[in-house]
Amino acid sequence: QVQLVESGGGLVQAGGSLRLSCVTSGLTFNNYAMGWFRQAPGKEREFVGAISASGGSTVFADSVLGRFTSSRDNAKNTVYLQMNSLKPEDTAVYYCASRHSGPNYYTPFKGDYDYWGRGTQVTVSS
Repeated sequence: QVQLVESGGGLVQAGGSLRLSCVTSGLTFNNYAMGWFRQAPGKEREFVGAISASGGSTVFADSVLGRFTSSRDNAKNTVYLQMNSLKPEDTAVYYCASRHSGPNYYTPFKGDYDYWGRGTQVTVSS
């Protein structure tokens, strides 16, 4: 059974930082590209960033480019989202997702992902 479990969310002031983790089980982690998405109340789930299975390639939404980074530890079956210079508009539930892929593949499209976590709340106060 595949499971993705996010953690690391919380309440932070604007300008602060958080690091989200997504621990996976039930899949061969280094064969999966990983994506990060977020959903604010009343809005559609949107792409935040993605990292290839090898960890060598990443892509981010324009809204977070330069502030967010992603990394992965394939030995720990874990992917991370480092979020710096947080803004109130970053407030959302953050989800990780996995997509079986080759080593250098990544995708920003939520329909391309096979498995999803349940999300972790990030709240940024002004």
